Amino acid sequence: MKVGATALIADDEPLLREALRRQLADAWPELDVVAEARNGRETVRLFDERRPDICFLDVHMPGLSGVDAANHIGRRAHLVFVTAYDHYAVQAFAQGALDYLLKPVDQARLADTVSRLQERLRSSRPAINTEQLLQQLSEQLATLQRGGRSDALRWIRAQAGKTVRVIAIDDVDYLRSDAKYTLVGWRDGGKPAEAVVRTPLKELLEQLDPQQFAQVHRSVVVNLRAVGHVKRHDNETAEIHLKGRDDVLPVSRNYLHLFRQM
Repeated sequence: MKVGATALIADDEPLLREALRRQLADAWPELDVVAEARNGRETVRLFDERRPDICFLDVHMPGLSGVDAANHIGRRAHLVFVTAYDHYAVQAFAQGALDYLLKPVDQARLADTVSRLQERLRSSRPAINTEQLLQQLSEQLATLQRGGRSDALRWIRAQAGKTVRVIAIDDVDYLRSDAKYTLVGWRDGGKPAEAVVRTPLKELLEQLDPQQFAQVHRSVVVNLRAVGHVKRHDNETAEIHLKGRDDVLPVSRNYLHLFRQM
């Protein structure tokens, strides 16, 4: 029996909204995506206008988070959280009480989620009462915003043409501000590669583990594990030479103290 339903997708990255829409079209052709939201406030507004059966919510969005939006939606829709941070997969997720997908979204995992949603719709089961479970997620978000580094960013979503790459933070050698974008120097199977993200360098820096990443110039952040050697100049600046790649990164005098012992 085919199950038709309506859905809303909320994610602040348009390419990831598009990717999830395509994956859903393969996994559930009868599903009608009636709205796409760029942030939590837009999610709330579009939900109230369209009243979809299902909401796919990015956990971490600017302004209102996906969790805040879910609190507004309550039991009026079936909720699926989408996140790049597996620490959000709290016990409530693991027990299957809340549906969640990890980025990059695995098609097999999505198929399982679709099957559960279809069964709930077929049996006309009401959406899960998520109030207590959402409170747990809200507390974890608050910890992240206070700077809990156990919650440091683990993935960066980067665009290369029409392709979205999900890059593990450990594979990133450096980040460099480039006009409105940030250039990511990373390792693709060990080989030097570059990609561009729209997130400002300052915003990325706030989410990185300071034990692993350091700002060395107003426009450069480096993975300390990628540093081969540092060459000092007479004008109280320096340059970083990276392991296994030709890129040379500037170190301004304000950050030279980081390498005094090198």
